[in-house]
Amino acid sequence: MFKISAINGNDRMSTQDLLQAINEALAQGETEFHIDAAGQHDIGGPLWHPEGKPLKFYVTNPGQRVGSMCLEGTEIIVEGSASADVGWLNAGGKIVVKGDGGDTTAHCAALGKIYVGGRVGTRSGSLMKHDPLYEAPEFWVLKNCGSFSFEFMGGGIAVVCGYDSEEFESVLGDRACVGMVGGVLYFRGSAAGISKKDAKVTELDDDDIKYLAGNMDDFLTSIECPELKDELTDWSDWHKVVALTYEERPKKANVKMADFRTGNWVPGGIFSDVCNDDYVVNGVVVKGLYRQRVPVWENAKYAAPCEFNCPASIPSQQRFNLLREGKIKEAYKLVLEYTPFSGSVCGSVCPNLCMGGCTRGEIDISAQIGKLGTYSLDETLQGPEKATGKTVAVIGGGAAGLTMAWQLSRKGHKVTVFEAEAKMGGKMELVIPRSRLPEETLQKELKRIQDMGVTFVNNHKVDAKRFAELKHEFDAVVVASGGHIPKVIPWPGSERLVKGLDFLKTINRGEKASVGKRVVVIGCGNSGMDVALGAYQMGAQEVTCVDVQKPAADPKEIAHVEELGGKLMWPVLTEEVTEEGIVIQDGKIIKADMVIISIGEAPNFDYLPEELPKFRGCLKTADNFSIMDGVFTAGDTIKPGRLVDAIGAANKAASAVDAYLNSTAYEAVTDKERIPANRLSTAYFKKCHTCELPEASSDHNRCISCGTCRDCHMCYKSCPENAISRVQKADGSFEYVSDGDKCIGCGICAGVCPCGIWSMYKNEEPINMYRTYENN
Repeated sequence: MFKISAINGNDRMSTQDLLQAINEALAQGETEFHIDAAGQHDIGGPLWHPEGKPLKFYVTNPGQRVGSMCLEGTEIIVEGSASADVGWLNAGGKIVVKGDGGDTTAHCAALGKIYVGGRVGTRSGSLMKHDPLYEAPEFWVLKNCGSFSFEFMGGGIAVVCGYDSEEFESVLGDRACVGMVGGVLYFRGSAAGISKKDAKVTELDDDDIKYLAGNMDDFLTSIECPELKDELTDWSDWHKVVALTYEERPKKANVKMADFRTGNWVPGGIFSDVCNDDYVVNGVVVKGLYRQRVPVWENAKYAAPCEFNCPASIPSQQRFNLLREGKIKEAYKLVLEYTPFSGSVCGSVCPNLCMGGCTRGEIDISAQIGKLGTYSLDETLQGPEKATGKTVAVIGGGAAGLTMAWQLSRKGHKVTVFEAEAKMGGKMELVIPRSRLPEETLQKELKRIQDMGVTFVNNHKVDAKRFAELKHEFDAVVVASGGHIPKVIPWPGSERLVKGLDFLKTINRGEKASVGKRVVVIGCGNSGMDVALGAYQMGAQEVTCVDVQKPAADPKEIAHVEELGGKLMWPVLTEEVTEEGIVIQDGKIIKADMVIISIGEAPNFDYLPEELPKFRGCLKTADNFSIMDGVFTAGDTIKPGRLVDAIGAANKAASAVDAYLNSTAYEAVTDKERIPANRLSTAYFKKCHTCELPEASSDHNRCISCGTCRDCHMCYKSCPENAISRVQKADGSFEYVSDGDKCIGCGICAGVCPCGIWSMYKNEEPINMYRTYENN
């Protein structure tokens, strides 16, 4: 015997845990269960013994659906009342409730017996059914039912004894037997409100009395009321309800649709004030005005995942499209609209978030967007047609400052970049290892910026006095001095730390840095990995990188360090820096001859007015990137980040500066919505799979061109109505157009489009049949 209480002190067992406990006991061979429940659901079914033995449940205080889907061989006895859905979908069990049953008791019962020693709630006995291959389900109630009882009853036997129910007008409640089509209902006492359209009340015959008399003892004994037998077996008080036959049901005259339209719908009919019938009968397949849906060619409405993920919003899918069309130079030049550092950043040091989100990667390997940037090294863009006469001073020759210089010079402004170091390039020149960013690549791109008309002034440190002069001498000033103050945590012994930024600058100047055999690097970001590479380059034999959290460096940078023998450890909390190395949280020492810290840098604003608002050490700007009248900023001065983050911010800030110089309002560009993945038909591209990757410049066949038409003609060739045509424009562009007089709105064009260009809209004429979105 298995006993369990669902309450332990103030803790209540969940339904799932209770049912799991019952199943585990059943698996051990238990056949008798005593359950002191606390409102848990679904107790008692569907269960079966592994050896086919009968099961018996004694339950108190059950929740909903006690005995739901109860199987043959299971008996459930509820001491007291039960909640709703007792015996729901009963499939053969015997369920006895000694008190009342809730709403929908015996709902959908198909087999077995349900005995209730009290009253039952609304819609009890509804949808009872009977499979002729099995015994009919039985449902006995000692007292009375709530309203809508035995709705849509299709089979089975129900018995309502009407005991202690004299106060009720109807022992079956209101509107009983609505929709009844089968089965038999016996009731004792009065019953008003039975649906006369669906059922009829008759007197008992001998077979009815035989059935009731033969089963009354089992019912009364089960609910422990045998003393009521004499009172309940006066058959003169009983009645029977059965469903009307088809012939007995009231009939409505069939009205032909044509007669209804001409007799009831036309002007003068019941809808004449709101509807004018043109008598047109539309077929199942229609065109033009009566189509359910309209296809719309929405080229470049959405951003491809590569474009969406790129902080500089470079639409690489368009570059691959141009390559596919044979427009090689246009493809290589397109990236320069967004960055002057396609080789130094995109092709060398960028983590290539574009490739991380590439849809092609879900099929095999991402399109080679990063390497594609190196093909633009020898390209440039045409300069401005005319000069504006406006001058801009840029303080800082790093990624943000040089990007703003590039963009503003292209707009016709005269730009001068002031750099405190001997060479332009910021961290690209000073910090990033040459193994990651070749010097010749950076120099080519710096020359491209100069060729656009930008003036470089090196070894020119700007102080407060010089800043005031620049603000007076130039029409606009850009603060892009980046972050060059290494962050140091004041642990005991922190004076022994070597600053990672200074260490990398020493190496990139070509100087030799003494490192010793063992080096510990605190910080596992990309800069930390650069420091580790530099340590190996300077002769270190063992490099250990530690961090308080999971390393934030790009996987390929981590892999490079590990290939050289470097180790990464986390989480590690540094407690002290000693001559032996670093002491960590558990008192252990990681030995080192040199400890280098590389946990980020902060900007230096000692040349700016002190009253400028700041947040966490960075400048706070207006919506147009300005920090004071005529002075703008971008990059690490606003928020530390990656080089590509600085480039993306610089593009937006350059637009703000241009608006200021032209005395126009700055309108921030709203980023496009990323194309939903379910719009793309990637199966089309699986045939392009190859085990060998082509060169990046030839990877256009693998690019899915998410959200931008690749001119594959799939929609044109697939349209069953020949409704789609390709229109070539004078400027070399194209569009696909759907002819409303031919289109049936089937949606095949949207279904086959591999790039997600076609959309189907509800037909609300008039509608623009195609929409083309700006590509930038």
